[in-house]
Amino acid sequence: MKKGILSLVLLASFVLMHSNVMAQFDNDMVRVYRWYSSVDRNYVTLAEGEIQEGQLLQWKYKEKTLLFYGYKTPGPDRVAVYRWTNPVTKDQVSIAEDFIPDSEMMQQGYTLKSLQFYAPIRRDQNHIAVYNWYKVKAKDWVTVPEFGDTDKYIKKGWRRKTFQYYGVLRNEIQN
Repeated sequence: MKKGILSLVLLASFVLMHSNVMAQFDNDMVRVYRWYSSVDRNYVTLAEGEIQEGQLLQWKYKEKTLLFYGYKTPGPDRVAVYRWTNPVTKDQVSIAEDFIPDSEMMQQGYTLKSLQFYAPIRRDQNHIAVYNWYKVKAKDWVTVPEFGDTDKYIKKGWRRKTFQYYGVLRNEIQN
């Protein structure tokens, strides 16, 4: 009888501890989406809550696609990811910190640098490589995780595929 009660107490404490660890993990994670602007005909990568979804829909953004998860806080082996906006071309690009110097981004007409999320810089079991592709003709960047048919971007005129960081995969993306 005592062994049964002890087993139940141990099982309950394990479940509670596991729930707390998962809750902390979930509290530090943020979904990262790609949206398409039918007005400007370009893509934007946004962390959940960065711009309200209703506002994006009002601005004629569509094709909301969950790409991966990032972190809300800095940590070991993480890099800050910033969104830059070019008011002339209306392009927005998400770039890992120090990948392109701020002075070069400003020289290219980008302003309004804002922190989006933090991303892993090391490969791990649940990480996926994330690349930026550039379309010279449209002066547009797109953020693409390395799964599925990425060759279709070449066929559509995208070039300059460059590794940025890793995104975190969760079950809702993998299925």
